[in-house]
Amino acid sequence: MKFIDCKILRVYLKESDKFNGQNMTQVVVKLLKSHGISGATVFKAQCGYGRRGVSRFDILRLSMNLPVIVECIDYETTFEQVLPELTKIVGENGLITMENIQVVKE
Repeated sequence: MKFIDCKILRVYLKESDKFNGQNMTQVVVKLLKSHGISGATVFKAQCGYGRRGVSRFDILRLSMNLPVIVECIDYETTFEQVLPELTKIVGENGLITMENIQVVKE
């Protein structure tokens, strides 16, 4: 068994965020795919809060704006190519984080 040094990239958004009239989550996923990122997973949260306020599920509201996290794992060199465009898309609407991880391979 061996360990491979990689990075995990997370993009925190709200589900109703838009970029040029399109759903920002979908724009981010398409961008990651077009840059050859190995895969991405989108998680939808039940509630959360941040600089832009509180987001939560409320049965009395007709619309929801829950937190969404786009997460992907790849090499740092791969992320370096996508980060400039990703930061322009996300702008002040979200948060981008990157951490060191180790992927287990047999």
